[in-house]
Amino acid sequence: MKNIIMTLMLGSLLSLTTPALAGPGHGHAHGPITKEKAIHKAEHRIKRLVSKGKIDKSWKDIKASSAEQKTYKGKKEWVVTFNNPALSDKSKQILYMFFKLDGHYLATNYTGK
Repeated sequence: MKNIIMTLMLGSLLSLTTPALAGPGHGHAHGPITKEKAIHKAEHRIKRLVSKGKIDKSWKDIKASSAEQKTYKGKKEWVVTFNNPALSDKSKQILYMFFKLDGHYLATNYTGK
């Protein structure tokens, strides 16, 4: 009888608690990131693109030359620019990387658009 009462009490206590199902970074909005954080994210992304063979290996250790907020289609974005004069193809010497203001990666290209 004592075990039944203890089981019922424990069951009652457990039914009153709510488990936290979402881990950190889920279910809420993030604020804008700083210029330094945008640069850090872009430099990390460059290394990933090199390791996946999407861009030339010479980009691996190139540091960002600038980072600024620009407006595209009415929305502000971080644009981080890299310059790699070692490449013979002049059309691919400048690489642009785009992030939402909250730091989510959008795209990378050589046009800046």
